Amino acid sequence: MNWSIRKASLQDILPLRPLFLQENNFQIRYNARHERGWTDSYLISTDGGAIGYGAVAGKNDHGDRDSLFEFYLMPPFRYLATEFFAELLRVSGVTEITCQTNDLFYSSLFYRFAKNIRAEAFLFSDQHTTHFRQENRVFRKREAGEVMDRYEENQMGGYVVVEDGKPIATGDFYLHYNPPFADLWMEVTESHRRKGIGSFLLQELKTACYLAGRIPAARCNIDNEASKASLLKAGLQVAGCLVSGDVTG
Repeated sequence: MNWSIRKASLQDILPLRPLFLQENNFQIRYNARHERGWTDSYLISTDGGAIGYGAVAGKNDHGDRDSLFEFYLMPPFRYLATEFFAELLRVSGVTEITCQTNDLFYSSLFYRFAKNIRAEAFLFSDQHTTHFRQENRVFRKREAGEVMDRYEENQMGGYVVVEDGKPIATGDFYLHYNPPFADLWMEVTESHRRKGIGSFLLQELKTACYLAGRIPAARCNIDNEASKASLLKAGLQVAGCLVSGDVTG
């Protein structure tokens, strides 16, 4: 079988991305990089046509295109995955690989070709429904101009938890991930932390997310124990990790 890997346009790999997204039926952390123009695309082809692709971006999005963050290969050709992957690393010249560990196919190659592996974030999916209540505290949409103490307008989400008429927590869900998934986030004022407010807020954000036609997901830094605990308490589960590593020499 004759095959090749070449740098291509985003349009060239778009027919393959629905296959990638369907196989990986979860939130893709860096999905929006493609539409934002932050990527280089590489097409894997045989005599019969396109069979896979790789996507490269800067480690910090806007830097040099030096990090492979997405790789897909049609199942009938995966017996050659190691050979294709090694050639993709050579052709693209990347020095780093980034991977979600819940992408089982890609992660099997990641661990083969990466060294100095670093875990950067926990990735969460929704697991079960909770029924927390907060006495004298109300979850609702944020009103225009409403801000928490020591927070700016641009730090506020579309929803708040209010106590005595004042917002004490805020959050929202981002929609720039692969549909139908959305990304939950929240902030609680320092004076009101460790009172279960974060988990209550996340619980209510999950409901608002479903009502918007999206499936809630979330992430937090690997060392953020407080956020991890709140997410777990609110009925989410660790679905994987975002890991990166240097390309083996």
